[in-house]
Amino acid sequence: MIIMGDDAQRVKDRDAQEHNIQAARAVADAVRSTLGPKGMDKMLVDSMGDVTITNDGVTILKEMDIDNPTAEMVVEVAETQEDEAGDGTTTAVAVTGELLKNAQDLLEQDIHPTAIIKGFHLASQYAREELDDIAVPIDPEDTELLQNVAETSMTGKGAELDKDVLADLVVRAVQQVTVDAEDGSRVVDESNIKIETQTGRAASESELLTGAVVNKDPVDDDMETTVDDAKILLLNQAIEVEETELDANVSIESPDQLQSFLDKEEAQLKEKVEAIKATGANVVFCQKGIDDLAQHYLAQEGILAVRRAKKSDLRFLTHITGATVVSDLGSATEADLGRGSIRRDADDELFYVEGEGDAHGVTLLLRGSTDHVVDELERGVKDALDVVGQTVTDGRVLPGGGAIEVELADRLRSYADSVEGREQLAVEAFADSLELVPRVLAENAGLDPIDTLVDLRSAHESGRTNAGLNVLSGDVVDNYEAGVVEPAHAKSQAISSATEAANLVLKIDDIIAAGDLSTSGDEDEQGGPGGPGGMGGMGGMGGMGGAM
Repeated sequence: MIIMGDDAQRVKDRDAQEHNIQAARAVADAVRSTLGPKGMDKMLVDSMGDVTITNDGVTILKEMDIDNPTAEMVVEVAETQEDEAGDGTTTAVAVTGELLKNAQDLLEQDIHPTAIIKGFHLASQYAREELDDIAVPIDPEDTELLQNVAETSMTGKGAELDKDVLADLVVRAVQQVTVDAEDGSRVVDESNIKIETQTGRAASESELLTGAVVNKDPVDDDMETTVDDAKILLLNQAIEVEETELDANVSIESPDQLQSFLDKEEAQLKEKVEAIKATGANVVFCQKGIDDLAQHYLAQEGILAVRRAKKSDLRFLTHITGATVVSDLGSATEADLGRGSIRRDADDELFYVEGEGDAHGVTLLLRGSTDHVVDELERGVKDALDVVGQTVTDGRVLPGGGAIEVELADRLRSYADSVEGREQLAVEAFADSLELVPRVLAENAGLDPIDTLVDLRSAHESGRTNAGLNVLSGDVVDNYEAGVVEPAHAKSQAISSATEAANLVLKIDDIIAAGDLSTSGDEDEQGGPGGPGGMGGMGGMGGMGGAM
């Protein structure tokens, strides 16, 4: 009996498991060469020809043209890790791939997927409990340690060359927006940190500024660009002649009628400027356009105006100045205005806006030589902001450089002896999977991964919990003392996300598709055995091969 359409595809049992595992491993293999201080970058070219050069795991996976449902499940691991922890995306994806690789070996030994899933779950739970035991509580005011966390996050990324300068800026930014909650905990309000970029100067010239930075010009050269007692109106309405919603033709029979028509437009613009003046505002940041005549009237009234301000700038200025974004000038009042001071840097062509009272917003002004440089710099600094914020909030850190993975693997192997049944093999496979991190760190640094892993295991078996790899020298060192530290929350989240994704893939034993096994629905993309996602015509991973 035929119950499915002619175009439908179905893959069952071992073939389905093989298909899913290979797709997930292809994603993991695509990013593992970016891991660590010696990781390499990827050049990604999208369909419009725009180029992105990065080694940030989640950025790579988002930009790649992935066209496989299982592969997209692994991409979600990276996105979840980015949302929850801010860093560790490459680690989470690489461990997911290694878990599935080791699970495949167990499947070939006729171990049922259910036993593997249960063993992975037990191992993940135990690993996170041991991670809590190993984590070192820190003082959120320990600036030096927080700088080490920031530098560790930026190592290997575009921000690494100036990481000492940037780490200082990141820590100071986080400390300025950290507040005490009612329950006594520390909360980092990252919505009060804004990143602005500027090309043409060295990254070492980046600055941390109190308040906001607006990269715009005044609409009229005669306007005053320094306002100490600024009353700021944030406007989401064009200061232009209002157009009719429907197309209309106006029949003019004489020059007087034309002049009357123009006078009405002029009066309408003047009325808008008068409405702004009536609120008491002497500075206007408008998200939309400002008519040339309105610019003239604003300059006559001594009102500084900026047009086409970004929506994100207006939103941030509400934090800085206490203003309310106004969408209708007719309803604007003095209560909608913000307070602060404004000055313009003529060299950088930037407005600096500072608020009054308890406004504690800050702007990180990142500088670099080219657009590609500042884009990668911004990604690295964003990750550093997230991990420093997590460290301040969570208050715990771990040694980096593969130290925690080898320690957890050692403890998991001891724990496996207490696990009964075939789940014991899955726990041991989980331990082997965690050791992927130091192996890849060694590979990417040009070191022998086997010798490195042997040395690390020996150090941990002798009780050196913080022993990790120094990728520069190839030696095994105490990474906590060396300042290579990571937030405990990020590592715990990576283990949890990787385990759940691997178990989700392993639980699938039947794939039923209405057509081609892809997510784009393009009939001409049939995959192929030679591509990284090709599963014999079952949908590939798009242009992924070209991205590497």
